[in-house]
Amino acid sequence: MTHFICETCGTRFPASERPPEHCPICRDERQYVPAKGQSWTTMEEIAREHRNRVEPVEPHLFGIGTEPDLAIAQRALLIQTTAGNVLWDCITLLDDDTRRRVESLGGIDHIAVSHPHYYSSMVAWARVFDAPVHLHAAERAWVVDPDPLVEFWEGERFELPGGLTLYRLGGHFEGGQILHWPEGAGSRGALLTGDIVQVVADRGWVSFMYSFPNLIPLPASEVLRMGRILDGLTFDRIYGAWWEKVVPQGAHAVVQRSVARYVDALEGRFHRAAQASGDAGPDRG
Repeated sequence: MTHFICETCGTRFPASERPPEHCPICRDERQYVPAKGQSWTTMEEIAREHRNRVEPVEPHLFGIGTEPDLAIAQRALLIQTTAGNVLWDCITLLDDDTRRRVESLGGIDHIAVSHPHYYSSMVAWARVFDAPVHLHAAERAWVVDPDPLVEFWEGERFELPGGLTLYRLGGHFEGGQILHWPEGAGSRGALLTGDIVQVVADRGWVSFMYSFPNLIPLPASEVLRMGRILDGLTFDRIYGAWWEKVVPQGAHAVVQRSVARYVDALEGRFHRAAQASGDAGPDRG
């Protein structure tokens, strides 16, 4: 029996004799099945060609990412608190070297994952470190590898030890969650958002989407709702889903002006303003 892993999204499935017929996470319109079709790998095959990079990001925060890139290529974040360590988001590869390095940092006491695209091998991590996985109940159907260590919470917020709080922000997924870390960014507050709040190429902005690979936007009403929740939180920094996707400072203001720009663009005001200012295209005169 083998735990087969989807090569496209990195999700591990329950042990079976044959690979599943398909990955439901990738068949959903928010993800995709490659043109070559569904393909599978295993943890052993991944470990032969990949390694995990573990390094400090800021005091009491460590990134864990796989090299070379694997599947969606997100990196996890490990927060150290006086009440235990929390792993935010997850990656697929878990080998002996990674286990030893994480244990040297204090291990993992709790795991929380922003949304199904980053569930990866969260159950393997949970079992190795004997840590519960906290997910919003709205995403129960997306857990393809059920386990007693996967716990579901309901409502709009969930308190974790060490002063950390999960918020249901929705958007990309109904139960999409973010993590608020008050002690982050030198006690100015940090948000860990995956791509529920997407840090874009210009670090002065963020964005929000229903589907990133298929470029399906969210409605203005949903983005405004998300913006109201974020406006009520205290934070100066945002950590997105990848190593370089960070808004280092001024993130609260970045989010609010990004919400306004997104809604303006959806409702046509952004385009009309560009036309009126002469910025609609190159000068062809």
